Amino acid sequence: MTASVRARVSDLAARELDLLVIGGGITGAGVLRDAAMRGLKVALVERADFGAGTSSRSSRLIHGGLRYLEHRQWRLVFEALHERAILLRLAPHLVRSLAFVFPVYRGDRVPRWKLALGLALYRVLAAGGNVPRPRIFGKAGMLSLEPNLRVRGLTGGGLYHDAQCDDARLVIATIRSATRHGALALNYASVRGLVTEAGRLVGADVEDLAGEAGEGGRETAVIKASVIVNATGPWTDQVRRLEDPTASPLLRLTSGGHIVVRRSRLGHTRGITFTSPVDGRVMFVLPMGDFSYVGTTDRDFEGDPAEVRLTDADRQYLLRSVNGLFPHAHLSEEDVVSTWAGVRPLLAADPTAHPDAVSREHRIVRGPLGMVTVTGGKLTTFRRMAGEVVDQVFRHLGIEPRVAATETEPLVGGESAAWGSFLQGGVDLGIPAATIDHLVHHFGTEAAAIINLVRTDRQLMHRIHPDHPAMAAEVVHVVRREMAVRVADVLSRRLHLTTETADGGRAAARPVAELMGREAGWSADRVEQEALRFETGDAAAKNSLESPPP
Repeated sequence: MTASVRARVSDLAARELDLLVIGGGITGAGVLRDAAMRGLKVALVERADFGAGTSSRSSRLIHGGLRYLEHRQWRLVFEALHERAILLRLAPHLVRSLAFVFPVYRGDRVPRWKLALGLALYRVLAAGGNVPRPRIFGKAGMLSLEPNLRVRGLTGGGLYHDAQCDDARLVIATIRSATRHGALALNYASVRGLVTEAGRLVGADVEDLAGEAGEGGRETAVIKASVIVNATGPWTDQVRRLEDPTASPLLRLTSGGHIVVRRSRLGHTRGITFTSPVDGRVMFVLPMGDFSYVGTTDRDFEGDPAEVRLTDADRQYLLRSVNGLFPHAHLSEEDVVSTWAGVRPLLAADPTAHPDAVSREHRIVRGPLGMVTVTGGKLTTFRRMAGEVVDQVFRHLGIEPRVAATETEPLVGGESAAWGSFLQGGVDLGIPAATIDHLVHHFGTEAAAIINLVRTDRQLMHRIHPDHPAMAAEVVHVVRREMAVRVADVLSRRLHLTTETADGGRAAARPVAELMGREAGWSADRVEQEALRFETGDAAAKNSLESPPP
């Protein structure tokens, strides 16, 4: 293995690029992969870590959007269900079928007949798909599926399947799949400005934020490209104004937040879709190992998307909603293990519409100097969005679009769903069953590479946190192969200890910093600095999933 696959600004500047992608969330990652698979010379820059914004703060669902049927968004649901089937095949370790129950109560906005009609239409739009068909149940049937649901007023409900995903790792797998086709990707690389020649964009002035600033400051370079794509999510309009200071907004930003509680307090076994007893909005309660997360809120957001937080009002709303569904739980503030919030980059529309009703469709526009901007959309449809963007890039380049197998070539780690043969080596080494399960659901076939690290150095088998199955070998792996630069990259987006431990992963900060330092050649002072960056940053912003970016 190489010490790191992370590129440098100078590496990107030395290339003659067809395309430079700004933004390392799922949309930018999808564009990078699609373009690389079609033979374009392409690179990506991201000012924080890959997926650090909206793409690691979602409800972690790959779904058609059952609730969008209410708004008659047939095409969006059809496309999303088609993409769901594809992603279940491409990344079986990260995208997994999940059963949902949808209980219906007397007086609900969605009565049982309407739910039955919606589920039937959902099945038709899925064109068969690769999940079981939905079913409708009466009251007794619902309680047989989820006995802890509120009994009073229950009239029945439905059982259907969608897919749950690891959103942050889906971004990493997509970027790494692109680099296998020759793409370059650089996190912690900030675009300071755009470069023009003869009235058109030809590149971007980029600063590498990852290293320590020397006497001459951090490394900077101008990265030249024939086409620039703006895929920056909530920051879309800010980047558009680098090209055109008078650009009118494309986005209406809304925030969505989640709380995490211990699953034993609720006692559910499936995902739950329900209408909040507070305001009738469709919400979810989703399993996450020993935990459950509840979401999401939906309100207009103003300010810096990097500073989004779950408010006290949001927290109380989520607690009231879930307590209404599971009245035995009596959840309070003390039961909240962790939280997260993100900003949705939705298309600007009727400003009087409720945020929940704003379209999740996407839009692609070209700026006055040639920059291509893609915005809106949803996690589930990122591959389709990326294909449309790259089609436009080919047109701008004056080249006939090529075809790429983006819907058949597995993402990194998804080459097989038959884990047994290569995981036996982990069993033989004495790796605990919980850790092996963790490896499969985070790394897929790449778990074999992590097991090989343990075979070489048995010390790498020890856990990095007493209450989590992740082991030291995983830290080495994500530094060497997944471009993890900071402790938060490992604990927030690669291994998820921030949301899956009661202390937000703090107990792992120093062991992880030491392992990263050994790999990256950090000084003792740098190791201490990186551990403190996580410990103090996470303590100051517990519900942000990570230390605030510099």
